[in-house]
Amino acid sequence: MDISIVIPAYNEENRIVATLNKIYNYLKQKQFEFEIIIVDDGSKDKTRQIVENFEKENKEIKLLQHEKNKGKGASVRTGVLIAKGDYILFSDSDLSTPIEELDKLLFWVKEKDYDIAIASRGLPDSQIPVPQPWHRRLTGKMFPIMVRLIVTNQFRDTQCGFKLFKKDASKEIFKEQKITGFAFDVEVLYKAILKRYKIKEVPVIWINSASSKVAILRDPLKMLKDLFIIKFLK
Repeated sequence: MDISIVIPAYNEENRIVATLNKIYNYLKQKQFEFEIIIVDDGSKDKTRQIVENFEKENKEIKLLQHEKNKGKGASVRTGVLIAKGDYILFSDSDLSTPIEELDKLLFWVKEKDYDIAIASRGLPDSQIPVPQPWHRRLTGKMFPIMVRLIVTNQFRDTQCGFKLFKKDASKEIFKEQKITGFAFDVEVLYKAILKRYKIKEVPVIWINSASSKVAILRDPLKMLKDLFIIKFLK
């Protein structure tokens, strides 16, 4: 199989249809052999039922479920560990990074033989036509500083939810992943550094989604705590 797309989903009934249609049509057009894995993280709305309908009609769609909400990191891990593709992408369900940007990441992984390619909003050639509100931009600027001070200074943006892995690299890294919340990206990248995988940070188009799941007061504090866990507990 060419590629697996892993999508963590929590209460996404209002946009999961559009997301699945965009990804499905893009992959069909590329004539990839593919699977789209949606991991429902204990949604309380109709996300699961909507995806089940897609699953019945399209063999490439696969639904996995957490009975209770475990966190974004846990959902991505669940999906990655069962994925069968030679290349495995995890993408936010809002497609803030459009699925077409996968072409850029595939270039570095397939043509330039990097093990991992990550989308970035922090590079000079990154494009953000619809930015976040000022309070989220402030948090978004502070967290990368904390990452660079505590864990690693290798990246401009660890949190963009669009990352591509070669299969073997993804399996080795994610089987060791422990962080279940939003800071899991940092853990995954730090483990990749320690294992000496080649990682390319790639500028992409990124369009803010108004319905972010990050709680502006609670989650940054937990993420800061998780950075110390990542660095010192490895």
